[in-house]
Amino acid sequence: MERTTGNVAEHLASFEGSRGEDIRKLDELIREQMPGVECHLYEGKLWGGSDQRIVGYGTLDYRNKSGDDVEWFLVGLAAQKNYISIYVNAVDDGKYMLSGYEGRLGKVKQGSASISFGGLDDVELDTLTELLRRSAELSGQ
Repeated sequence: MERTTGNVAEHLASFEGSRGEDIRKLDELIREQMPGVECHLYEGKLWGGSDQRIVGYGTLDYRNKSGDDVEWFLVGLAAQKNYISIYVNAVDDGKYMLSGYEGRLGKVKQGSASISFGGLDDVELDTLTELLRRSAELSGQ
């Protein structure tokens, strides 16, 4: 998966109905909590081997397990086939930020650096807002 020159606005506008509304509201929320960060479209195969398109907010430089320097997004937003995912790659005290939010984000499936959910009604928005704001603060973005 790599950062592309794809148009983020066109990508977000391509989703229809309530799902599209949820995606655009999440985009707005992320931008409000991370003012001034750049957004880019990342495309390609993600860890599970599936093709993905993720809107990435902010940048994070790190060295992967192979020793390669990698530029990645701080926060990502993706519409999967049956759910929406938010990726939070911010780290606090050596752990992904999400680890401190276990059980507080609503009816979501939570991984080490991601949450997935059916729609905005499933998410505790005040807690998500706090997570996004704190992630931006910790990263200096």
